[in-house]
Amino acid sequence: MYVEDPLDIVIPPDSPVLENPVLRPIIDKYAVLEPGQRRVIGWDAAKYVNHCCHANIISTGYGFEIALRDIQPGEEMRDEYGIFNLGWTMELNCQFADVCRGFLRADDFETYRDGWDAEIQVALKQVMDVEQPLWALLDAETAVALRHFLDTGEGYQSVEELHYERPEA
Repeated sequence: MYVEDPLDIVIPPDSPVLENPVLRPIIDKYAVLEPGQRRVIGWDAAKYVNHCCHANIISTGYGFEIALRDIQPGEEMRDEYGIFNLGWTMELNCQFADVCRGFLRADDFETYRDGWDAEIQVALKQVMDVEQPLWALLDAETAVALRHFLDTGEGYQSVEELHYERPEA
């Protein structure tokens, strides 16, 4: 569904753009906090995907997003924002009221990571059964690690790889 590529905007933690009072709210809204406190803003429509507690796509510990189930033509792509290291509480209004948590919270990562990992592992077991047009954009190290997991079932990279403390604003 998504893999970081050279067209994405990567903002290092020491970038002066983070001090710009006009740009900072935009960065905070659209960027995903990544390893080393860098922020990544997708160049494509990925930054406009909405949250849903019944997500059909999710970030993985391999640094890409994966579909958790078949997404039908015309169906909205719904992501799990709890994995994005948000530093604030956000009220939710998911279209699936029966599974909606009501709020995204900074501690959602600790609360839900095991369930996210379980869902991801189920989806990854089917990854080779479906065309993967973004596979060529994976860096070599990630491709080798993923292939090892797919071939052996060992060495799974948990979403814990994505968990970082948000720096002070």
